[in-house]
Amino acid sequence: MNNPVPTRLAALRAAMQQHGVAAVLVPSADPHLSEYLPAHWATREWLSGFTGSAGTLVVGREWAGLWTDSRYFAQAEQQLAGSGIDLMKLRVAHTPEHLEWLQQHLHEGDVLAVAGDSVAVATRQQIECRLADSGATLRIDLDLPGAIWADRPAMPQAPVTEHELAWACIPRADKLARLRKAMHKLGATHHLLSSLDDIAWLTNLRGSDVECNPVFLAHLLVQADRRATLFVSRAKLDDALVAKLAVDGIAIADYASITSMLGELGANDRLLLDNGRVVSAIAAAIPPAVAQIEAANPSTAFKAVKSAAELDHIRDVMRRDGAALVRGFRRLEQRLAAGMTVTELDVDTLLHEERSAQPGWVGESFATIAGYQANGALPHYRATPEAHATLQTKGLLLIDSGGQYLGGTTDITRMLALGETTAEQRRDATLVLKGMIALSRARFPKGASGPQLDALARAPLWASGMDYGHGTGHGVGYFLNVHEGPHGIRPPVAGGALVALEPGMISSIEPGLYKPGRHGIRHENLAVVVEADRTEFGEFLAFETLTMCPFDRRALEPGLLNPEERGWLDDYHASVRAALSPLLEDADLEWLHRHCAPL
Repeated sequence: MNNPVPTRLAALRAAMQQHGVAAVLVPSADPHLSEYLPAHWATREWLSGFTGSAGTLVVGREWAGLWTDSRYFAQAEQQLAGSGIDLMKLRVAHTPEHLEWLQQHLHEGDVLAVAGDSVAVATRQQIECRLADSGATLRIDLDLPGAIWADRPAMPQAPVTEHELAWACIPRADKLARLRKAMHKLGATHHLLSSLDDIAWLTNLRGSDVECNPVFLAHLLVQADRRATLFVSRAKLDDALVAKLAVDGIAIADYASITSMLGELGANDRLLLDNGRVVSAIAAAIPPAVAQIEAANPSTAFKAVKSAAELDHIRDVMRRDGAALVRGFRRLEQRLAAGMTVTELDVDTLLHEERSAQPGWVGESFATIAGYQANGALPHYRATPEAHATLQTKGLLLIDSGGQYLGGTTDITRMLALGETTAEQRRDATLVLKGMIALSRARFPKGASGPQLDALARAPLWASGMDYGHGTGHGVGYFLNVHEGPHGIRPPVAGGALVALEPGMISSIEPGLYKPGRHGIRHENLAVVVEADRTEFGEFLAFETLTMCPFDRRALEPGLLNPEERGWLDDYHASVRAALSPLLEDADLEWLHRHCAPL
């Protein structure tokens, strides 16, 4: 099949020449700066052919490059082959970041174009600062890729529904009142939100405009005087829901009218906005006379800390999700033992069948990753009908999957030994598990942040001269995005914000190890920060593991675990057995008991 990317690049360069543009910047973004994008805004994917969720494309007059991180190096090399686009590996020695490359290659009088609806205010300011020395200028009013995308998908129009209070736990009126208190402290008369998860959480509404993320396209303008306007396609809401929102002071306006309403703000208004989460095209509509208060959205921190009621729902969801996985894993093993042909695609189907039978299930929380043997070494591998592996009764299968439920969001990775494994595979799987256990058992002082804890999960690998290229943990939403801030567990970055971990925050704990062409290892649980104890040195916190599903001990080398680690694993499996046994029977229950037996 012919690669369409060179033709698309040629059309873009023709448009660049017509408008006097030297380079075009194409981020992975939409007007809400989402991590996962509706097809309408998957511009970088359409133009480059690279399907990974993270990447930035730069197209010059004669050269094009795509920047992405180590999770996607192998995938990008394959998908960019023959496209005329070079892979630029992020955080690799001697490879400039894309802004550094632009600074080096653009000169006096050159124009860089980027669609204003896909670049944050803060990023635009950063780009302009970089270009100032070279004399180049930035234009955000030219969406040249959009202009040549003839068959661009329509904007999504999925319905918006209420997240009923029995699940949402906190009335939206209470959430808005808390937000207005934060606005008052900052001296704001208005607050603009474009981030979809913040809007969904504040309004207790959910949608399906973004695959696997229960959010909907909208902007929200909150006023200090108990009024708010939700900018969303009216066709997505039924009359009853519009009436309920009106009771809580939320009026509905057309999605595209956000700029005109911002333009009506006056000199006496003070607008709170997060310039890292509002795009330049929206912010450009704010009159110069309006004072802007640049600060993080208060709701981002609010929703990161789950309430006691939410955590009760989440623990129940984890049990039902774990039971579904046990059934799926048992069926997978049964098919392999019977000599049936089973592929990586079948793993996705099995887990979907089991999860979708659970009460309160809505959908997957991300596309299932089922990587057999060498495919497991691709951290964000996704099997397709055109390219997938057939499983055999040997080696390791990495399964990273999750579900969206009315009572919470799950994300779990397990390694399954499908038969005989090598000593290297078992050693690697055990070293990664030692890192997970170390972080899961950690006690840390109140005020500590994820970057201060990250090394705990890496230390067993470091001792053997190994490491992994991704973060160790990300926040998780409550029936919201599977990746949620503001906290995270990752290596420290110069100048990076340190967000303190607080009781109620949920994080994944997912160290890994990837050996291209051989195998990949990742173990992942979700855990919530809890209070541990108080000493003469202050308050200390810990993690409570939420995920309930056994590890496959056949993939491990138990002799590498010390007594404390063996004790943690046995205790965890005892908890899993107690939590899941009431939900299982017959062969599934027997499978659970076998996999939860003490070492």
